[in-house]
Amino acid sequence: MLNQVVLVGRLTDEPNIVDIDDNKKKTVVNLAVNRPFKNSEGLYETDFIRCVLWNGIATNTKEYCHKGDIVGIKGRLQTSTYEENEEKKYLTEVIAERITFISSNKKEEKD
Repeated sequence: MLNQVVLVGRLTDEPNIVDIDDNKKKTVVNLAVNRPFKNSEGLYETDFIRCVLWNGIATNTKEYCHKGDIVGIKGRLQTSTYEENEEKKYLTEVIAERITFISSNKKEEKD
Protein backbone atom coordinates (compact mmCIF):
# COMPACT_ATOMS: atom_id res chain seq x y z
CA MET A 1 0.00 0.00 0.00
CA LEU A 2 1.10 3.54 -0.63
CA ASN A 3 0.34 6.78 1.21
CA GLN A 4 2.32 9.57 -0.43
CA VAL A 5 1.53 13.22 -1.13
CA VAL A 6 3.54 15.79 -3.09
CA LEU A 7 2.46 19.44 -2.91
CA VAL A 8 3.83 22.73 -4.20
CA GLY A 9 2.31 25.93 -2.88
CA ARG A 10 2.72 29.14 -0.88
CA LEU A 11 2.96 29.40 2.89
CA THR A 12 -0.07 31.32 4.19
CA ASP A 13 1.57 32.37 7.50
CA GLU A 14 4.94 32.64 9.20
CA PRO A 15 6.08 29.21 10.48
CA ASN A 16 6.10 29.03 14.31
CA ILE A 17 7.84 26.36 16.39
CA VAL A 18 6.14 24.66 19.32
CA ASP A 19 8.35 22.74 21.76
CA ILE A 20 6.87 19.41 22.81
CA ASP A 21 8.02 16.92 25.47
CA ASP A 22 11.26 15.00 24.97
CA ASN A 23 12.93 17.79 22.95
CA LYS A 24 10.59 17.44 19.97
CA LYS A 25 9.77 20.47 17.85
CA LYS A 26 6.65 20.91 15.74
CA THR A 27 5.29 23.51 13.38
CA VAL A 28 1.99 23.50 11.53
CA VAL A 29 1.78 25.43 8.27
CA ASN A 30 -1.02 25.93 5.80
CA LEU A 31 -0.06 25.60 2.16
CA ALA A 32 -2.09 27.44 -0.49
CA VAL A 33 -2.18 25.20 -3.57
CA ASN A 34 -3.87 26.42 -6.74
CA ARG A 35 -6.04 23.95 -8.61
CA PRO A 36 -4.88 23.33 -12.21
CA PHE A 37 -8.26 24.14 -13.77
CA LYS A 38 -10.79 26.97 -13.77
CA ASN A 39 -14.21 26.74 -12.15
CA SER A 40 -17.50 27.53 -13.91
CA GLU A 41 -16.87 31.26 -13.40
CA GLY A 42 -13.49 31.07 -15.14
CA LEU A 43 -11.44 31.45 -11.94
CA TYR A 44 -8.75 29.26 -10.42
CA GLU A 45 -9.65 27.99 -6.95
CA THR A 46 -7.15 27.41 -4.15
CA ASP A 47 -6.98 24.63 -1.58
CA PHE A 48 -5.50 25.39 1.85
CA ILE A 49 -3.79 22.26 3.14
CA ARG A 50 -2.64 21.77 6.73
CA CYS A 51 0.89 20.35 6.94
CA VAL A 52 2.69 19.21 10.10
CA LEU A 53 6.49 19.42 10.22
CA TRP A 54 8.61 17.84 12.95
CA ASN A 55 12.06 18.43 14.46
CA GLY A 56 14.77 19.35 11.89
CA ILE A 57 12.29 20.01 9.10
CA ALA A 58 10.32 22.31 11.41
CA THR A 59 13.43 24.17 12.58
CA ASN A 60 14.81 24.70 9.05
CA THR A 61 11.44 25.87 7.76
CA LYS A 62 11.15 28.40 10.62
CA GLU A 63 14.67 29.66 9.91
CA TYR A 64 14.55 29.92 6.11
CA CYS A 65 10.89 30.37 5.09
CA HIS A 66 8.37 33.16 5.45
CA LYS A 67 4.77 33.88 4.59
CA GLY A 68 4.30 33.84 0.80
CA ASP A 69 7.34 31.66 0.03
CA ILE A 70 6.83 28.77 -2.38
CA VAL A 71 7.77 25.36 -0.98
CA GLY A 72 7.43 21.75 -2.03
CA ILE A 73 6.35 19.21 0.56
CA LYS A 74 6.57 15.45 0.27
CA GLY A 75 4.80 13.47 2.96
CA ARG A 76 1.87 11.30 3.86
CA LEU A 77 -1.78 11.83 4.77
CA GLN A 78 -2.84 11.20 8.33
CA THR A 79 -6.38 11.32 9.69
CA SER A 80 -7.28 11.76 13.34
CA THR A 81 -10.51 12.27 15.27
CA TYR A 82 -11.52 14.38 18.23
CA GLU A 83 -14.76 15.35 19.94
CA GLU A 84 -16.17 18.85 20.06
CA ASN A 85 -19.54 19.55 21.70
CA GLU A 86 -20.21 15.80 21.81
CA GLU A 87 -19.75 15.60 18.04
CA LYS A 88 -17.02 13.51 16.42
CA LYS A 89 -14.77 15.59 14.13
CA TYR A 90 -12.20 14.39 11.62
CA LEU A 91 -8.91 16.11 10.82
CA THR A 92 -6.81 15.25 7.78
CA GLU A 93 -3.24 16.54 7.66
CA VAL A 94 -0.10 16.05 5.62
CA ILE A 95 2.80 14.84 7.77
CA ALA A 96 5.88 16.24 6.03
CA GLU A 97 8.82 13.94 5.44
CA ARG A 98 10.74 16.36 3.22
CA ILE A 99 10.50 20.03 2.31
CA THR A 100 12.10 21.88 -0.59
CA PHE A 101 12.48 25.66 -0.50
CA ILE A 102 11.61 26.73 -4.04
CA SER A 103 11.42 30.53 -4.00
CA SER A 104 11.36 33.34 -1.53
CA ASN A 105 8.80 36.14 -1.48
CA LYS A 106 11.32 38.31 0.41
CA LYS A 107 12.36 41.48 -1.39
CA GLU A 108 16.07 42.03 -1.27
CA GLU A 109 17.36 45.43 -0.19
CA LYS A 110 19.72 47.26 -2.54
CA ASP A 111 22.70 49.08 -1.03
